[in-house]
Amino acid sequence: MKPAPALKSTAQAYADGDLPDLFRLNPGDLPGLADRARFRPDLDRAALVAALRDYHQDLGTLGPALEAQLARLEQPNSAVVVTGQQAGVLGGPAYSVHKGASALLLARELNTPDAPVLPVYWVASQDHDAAEVASTSLLDFSETLHRLHLELPEGVPVGRMPWKPEYTAAVHQLIASFDTDPVRKTAVLELLDWAMQGEGYAAVFARLLHRLLGPQKGMQDGLIVLDPLHPALAALMAPALKRELGRPLESSRLIEAAAARLEAQGFTPQLRRPAGATNLFLEGEDGRRELLRFSGKTFDAGGVGYTQAQLESLLSEHPDRLTPAAGLRPAIQDAALPTLAFVVGPGEIAYGAQLREVYALHGVEQPLLWPRLSVTWLESNVARILEGFSLTPGQVQADPERALGEALAAQRGAAAASAERLSELRAQFASLSSELGALDPTLEGAAARASERSLGQLSRLQGLSVRALARAENDRTRQLSRLKLHLLPNGTPQEREMNFLTYLLKHGDEPLRLLLSQRPGGSVSLKLA
Repeated sequence: MKPAPALKSTAQAYADGDLPDLFRLNPGDLPGLADRARFRPDLDRAALVAALRDYHQDLGTLGPALEAQLARLEQPNSAVVVTGQQAGVLGGPAYSVHKGASALLLARELNTPDAPVLPVYWVASQDHDAAEVASTSLLDFSETLHRLHLELPEGVPVGRMPWKPEYTAAVHQLIASFDTDPVRKTAVLELLDWAMQGEGYAAVFARLLHRLLGPQKGMQDGLIVLDPLHPALAALMAPALKRELGRPLESSRLIEAAAARLEAQGFTPQLRRPAGATNLFLEGEDGRRELLRFSGKTFDAGGVGYTQAQLESLLSEHPDRLTPAAGLRPAIQDAALPTLAFVVGPGEIAYGAQLREVYALHGVEQPLLWPRLSVTWLESNVARILEGFSLTPGQVQADPERALGEALAAQRGAAAASAERLSELRAQFASLSSELGALDPTLEGAAARASERSLGQLSRLQGLSVRALARAENDRTRQLSRLKLHLLPNGTPQEREMNFLTYLLKHGDEPLRLLLSQRPGGSVSLKLA
């Protein structure tokens, strides 16, 4: 018999502390993290700092403020709060920046004079899904939604992609056509021109994040950006990858065992490992990234066979060519860093539910997974509409037509379309079913089923009526269209689609100031004048 389906998402169950057998820590353990004893004495912090210094020297971002951060990281009891994201064009969707801000804010909260805590941003340069990083959207003052799309090579790690002159030209064309104050446009263009001096696609992203949130004048405790494909940093991860090669299917077995435990509790696992699939990718001579499979004797990647000795030799000579899959990457990351907390989104929390034992396999304790700060930006025209209808951004993003329609119905006193009216009917039907059951117990079930059918039909009709009301209002005022454009651009929740530069282009430095004045987690709506 199958278990009853979970009523919560994995992320919500984790936040509520309902999955103690799948996570080592939960958000309620945050206060105790700062009271740790000496942390990760096994880690060679000097080697880590040297590798980061080499990387930032090559990136062109090494300066006095970053050197001060690296000096703090080299202290024996230092720790980090790490987050990461794919290297999206112009920084990707806004939540890529929100994640970085969350890590910075959480590191500030955990930092102590004797045990410094620093924020680190892991640029997911090893990923090879071009579609996820090639496009972004920006909305200007004339309410034109600009869509920037770059043609990127498929199957190649993002960290191997060059930044081409035509990409720079496309960015310049977008900024030139963006309706905003010329002074703010010039400031953002200067920022982008500096970032686009990076030697590759991931480097442009890293330079942009460094300039927005990194240690510099005015922000001495900013993010330390890290690209795992840089040779000096890749070499730090080689020991863990070699360990994985020694037992190539064990982490996959552990992930599948955790998947079974999730299913037993009614959740849907996010990670599955088919027979023979390792948690490793190999970058071939042609630059394409292929999943490594193991037959029990030999390895195979894209139809090319390898022995363990050959792979270990390649790892020794080119440690950046063997890279972890999603089921292994967090453990490899946190084996190389003194990670106290990992700032993640809901999907990554679902992954984390399957990775506790993978961490243990590599002799590392799974850190606290901290849900990132979720931000919805409200410009004045949208804030006025929401306030006028007593709506929240979340209600609009969940179902814009129903949300606006129900608000209009309430304002017009249309009781037939209200949720309260349906609740009253549900209570009346329940009472009627109970009374019929008291007269004849065989009738109660039939009455209850009839009630549910009737209520379902009424709910559907209610939905049709309020959506029609919202569309009629929109024909007159365009308020629904405006709400959808700002809060659901291209049908996607704002922070997963809209580029953060939208707000810098229109409002200057205020969005960054507001963002960095928040707590490190939770959901907030921030108003912009």
